[in-house]
Formats: sequence, C-alpha cells, structure tokens
Amino acid sequence: MWWFQQGLCVLPVALVSWTTATFIFAYVTAVLLRHVDPLVPYISDTGTMAPERCVFGIMLDISSFLGIATTYVRYKQVQALTAQEDTGLHRLNAIGLALGWTSSIGMCVVANFQKTTLFSMHLVGAVLTFGVGSVYILAQTLLSFRMQPHVHGKGIFWARLGIGLWSSASIVSMFVSSVIMYSSLPGVEVEKKLHWIPGETGYTAHIVSTISEWSLALSFVSFFLTYIRDFQKITLRAEADLQSNHLYDTPHYNVRSAVTQGETSPLLSGST
Repeated sequence: MWWFQQGLCVLPVALVSWTTATFIFAYVTAVLLRHVDPLVPYISDTGTMAPERCVFGIMLDISSFLGIATTYVRYKQVQALTAQEDTGLHRLNAIGLALGWTSSIGMCVVANFQKTTLFSMHLVGAVLTFGVGSVYILAQTLLSFRMQPHVHGKGIFWARLGIGLWSSASIVSMFVSSVIMYSSLPGVEVEKKLHWIPGETGYTAHIVSTISEWSLALSFVSFFLTYIRDFQKITLRAEADLQSNHLYDTPHYNVRSAVTQGETSPLLSGST
C-alpha cells in the first residue's frame, strides 16, 4: 500500500496539490498572455481575465470542496480521540469546524467574484478565506496543544504553532502594506490596476503586499501538509440500514416488517 493510500491522507494531499496547481496554472497563463506582470502579482490578479479566470474559478471551487471535506474529517478525528467529558475541547473542536467551513466557502467567493468586476464581494471572500482561515489554524494549534502528549507528541504542536505565527505575520504585513498602497494613490482604482512600473508611487507597498499574500497562501498549504500523518490513522465509512423493503409512501404488496429500526452511520462517529 502506498503512503497516500493509508487512511484518508489522500484528502490533505489532494487539497495541497490541487490548490498549488491552481495557483501555478493561473500565474503561468496570466504571465504568458501578459495580463499581469511576472514579478509577484496578486494571486487574484492571475485569475481576473479570461481565459485563465474560467479555469481558476473551477479549480478553486474544487479546492473549496476538498477544504470542507478535510476540515470535517479533522473534526471527526478529534471528536473520536477525546473523552466525552472534556466539553471545552469538544467545543473548541466544533468552533474549528465552523471556521474551516467558513474559510472554504470564502474560497468559493474569491473564485467566482473577480476583484476587477465586483471588488466588495471579492474582498469579503478574501477576508473569509485568509482571515477566518488563520483563526482556524490557531484553533487547531490550540487543539494540538491540549491533545499532547497523550494523543500526539510536541513536535506537531510546535510545527502548527510556527505556521500559525507565520500566517498571522503575513496577514499583518499584507494589511499594513495595502493600506499604505491605497492611501498613496488617491483617486486611482487600485483594484483594477494589473500592471505596475518600478519606481512609481505605491510600487514598493504593492510588492510588499503581494509577497505577503503569496506568503500567506504558502502558510495555508504548509499547514494542511501537517494533516497527512494524522489522516493516515483514520477512516470513515457509511452504512445504510433499511427500514422497509420498498420505497413507496403507502403500504405495498409483500410488505414485511422493517428490516431495522432507526438509522445509524459510522460516518457520523468516525473511527481511528
């Protein structure tokens, strides 16, 4: 059995690989078509113009779905590994799931509302993706701290803590540089500006902002890489318990008693 076939580690592997491929494809296409400058454009700028924006949107939607699935499996794993009486940890785990899903939905918004056409919605999606996503990383880091040393060692906690600080620093850097860039260009529609000339007003702040965005995206990718080893130790499955031998709303011929009473699904409980 190959390492990526163990448990459900294929989920974070697919999420990281697919999202990275999305960024690379959009960047290469946009640069080759001269829609953006080669030197560190915004990720959103590489998916603004056709044809790359079409594929960028589709691929990022798939990444969003993979993100929802990955954060759900992580939620079920933590739920299965912690004692029922530890309500504080379970509450934090549920909050983490909500944050993960919100961040993944934000990715859909970013993918389908380009910054040059509907900037306000694109900005909302970016805040949900990166802002809420960074809080998700910190929540998972806190979970890792509380689960050591009985569930896992200290190494994974320190790795996730480092990535959490990395993402937080990138957000602060991107926010400050973006504020400086916009304030230095009054009256200019900066969100529609795809080409920059070295030395012009706001250029340095623009470069710092774009580097910070790519750094933030890379921190997210690095964080989900830390799930691979954990996901090798969990599988989920669904079972259907039939309550009748037909699918009619009214009694039918050859009716027998219900096969089982109630319905259960191991998918809702998880196994490790």
